Amino acid sequence: MGVTVVGAGVVGLLSAWELRRQGHRVTVIAPDIAQGASYAAAGMLAPISEVQYGQDRLYPLMTASRAEYPAFLATLAAAVDAPTGWRENGTILLAADRSDRDAVARLVAVQQAHGMEVEPLTSSALRRREPGLAPGISKGWDVPSDHQVDPRLLADCAVQALQAPLDAARFPDVGPPADLIQARVTAVHPTPGGGARLTLDDGTELTDDKILLVPGLGYADIAGLPEQTPLDLRPVHGDVLRLKVRPGQLLPGEQHIVGATVRATVAGRSVYLVPRADGGLVVGASSREDGLPGTHAGSVQELLDDAVAILPGVKETELVEITTRARPGTPDDIPYLGRMEQAPDVVISTGYSRHGILLAPLAARLAAALLGDDGEAALSEADRQMLAHMSPTRSTTAPQLTPTGL
Repeated sequence: MGVTVVGAGVVGLLSAWELRRQGHRVTVIAPDIAQGASYAAAGMLAPISEVQYGQDRLYPLMTASRAEYPAFLATLAAAVDAPTGWRENGTILLAADRSDRDAVARLVAVQQAHGMEVEPLTSSALRRREPGLAPGISKGWDVPSDHQVDPRLLADCAVQALQAPLDAARFPDVGPPADLIQARVTAVHPTPGGGARLTLDDGTELTDDKILLVPGLGYADIAGLPEQTPLDLRPVHGDVLRLKVRPGQLLPGEQHIVGATVRATVAGRSVYLVPRADGGLVVGASSREDGLPGTHAGSVQELLDDAVAILPGVKETELVEITTRARPGTPDDIPYLGRMEQAPDVVISTGYSRHGILLAPLAARLAAALLGDDGEAALSEADRQMLAHMSPTRSTTAPQLTPTGL
């Protein structure tokens, strides 16, 4: 069966790989490969340290997808010899001063009440763990199970797996190498008897048995079926910095100025620092709904100030890149994933906001199930419940920022 995937961010690419692995003939159509929100993303796999108040329906999705990551990456490793940037380096939560400590401690208490693995660190333990941290940090907590991937490497790996000739003994059901078409889809219309017809920006028309729409914020720009199923998507812009540690900053035997991923609260603002194995350091990320598609100078200043306040060595690093992208946000921070009611051969998968990299394996598996011959029959009750939470036709309301529900 043929499936066309519209969109080539990490969610789209991993969904396309899952579909090929299950035997489908896959076509991916996008104006570029992983150059949107995925390109800016730091790749934190952090279902614990990413949790906020009032996200009781989002947290199960995050934990389920995090659990699926190792097995999913193993399928890519069996297909191609390419890095994904997977690192089991853990995460530390930090509070810069007393007021930050009280705010983080309240959230940690909620996380711990729900059985999450978050442990306080003494000042001496924190100093031994990360000697490069600023001496005046008020408090730290260890989140050992929150790790990372590099979304840019992961996207490259997925593209290679999609196009590689694969060993039939290792992948007995695999579909043929995928076709990648660089174009923008401007319309999707159902065809008599099933399937759909796609119109590209150069006027070309294509048809396929099944369609997976993973266009991010581009969903609203597609005519036809998307116009009949409007989604409440909004651009949430983020500015992300990429730094490089200079050799002179390191003592003999040191690999980086920080080992764990750090998520800190500084003067009430959030900042994260994600160390890469090659000496890179990702610092982010602002969250803006000011309508500015370009980089916001004040956000960059705050990110650097807050990063230096936590890790003084940041001041001596090389600034390599500033990236600004818009994330596809939803009112309740939960993505849209499900069939179109008026076209069951078309599945929507968008609205992943800040969690697209984390949720990608789950999104890929559920979308592939909906597009497969068995459909929902192949899903567990837990899967059906998660799909109900992500239904494109659900009623969405913004999460309540109170500590009463998680």
